[in-house]
Amino acid sequence: MIDVIKRNNIRIFGEGSQPLIFAHGFGCDQNVWRHLVNSFQSQYKIILFDYVGAGKSDLSAYDSKKYASLDGYAQDVIDICEVLDLKDVVFVGHSVSCMVGVRAAILNPSYFSKLVFVTPSPCYINDGEYIGGLEETDLLDLLAVMDNNYLGWSGMIAPMVMANAERPELAEELNDNFCATDPGIAKEFARVTFLSDSREDLQKLTIPSFTLQCSDDILAPVTVGYYIQQNVLDNSLAILNATGHCPHLSAPEETISVIRSFLDAA
Repeated sequence: MIDVIKRNNIRIFGEGSQPLIFAHGFGCDQNVWRHLVNSFQSQYKIILFDYVGAGKSDLSAYDSKKYASLDGYAQDVIDICEVLDLKDVVFVGHSVSCMVGVRAAILNPSYFSKLVFVTPSPCYINDGEYIGGLEETDLLDLLAVMDNNYLGWSGMIAPMVMANAERPELAEELNDNFCATDPGIAKEFARVTFLSDSREDLQKLTIPSFTLQCSDDILAPVTVGYYIQQNVLDNSLAILNATGHCPHLSAPEETISVIRSFLDAA
């Protein structure tokens, strides 16, 4: 019997009854949500967790075969809902976790009431009229650099992903998160993250959803937000003034405000 709570380092707190799950993105852990949880814990039951390989998760639970696709991570989200007996879940995902949430909600929609996507992308690679943000050759070059020099890669990519150059502490935190992640697992998760194509999944989603896209994001441009809005049933879109790929860290007040408006209206 798998100890899901230990495997994913689950933490539960808050004064409300409706579950609100925060799911971190690639190279991070649950700590990235610290600015947001304080604003929602009086109304919701907060669930934080780490994907296997991140934070204080159980590294021995990592299985390269299972986690070779987003479905492995989506199954972990479903496991969390099942072991905690959750219903009516609000799922807030960042980056790759948005598509993990989509797949989880397709696999078992009964657990979820709403999905919130923070800087999502169903496909990071440009493909004809679809502008995902990156050319395939450039992405493969980045992955090759990661394979050869993970620490060097993290130091190079963190400032690009975070943006907000006038606040270097933000990029330093992201770089620290990358460096704290098991490099072997991170390399495999990076390929799953950046080479997956979830565009066909979008039209299968039946749960109401909300997309937050930053005004300038090297990984997930505004065009991706419009694409999701056009291809997902019952999806609304907010374009933030925030820049970079991590508004929950760089612009938490704006991020909290727009998420709260969506949840209150719903």
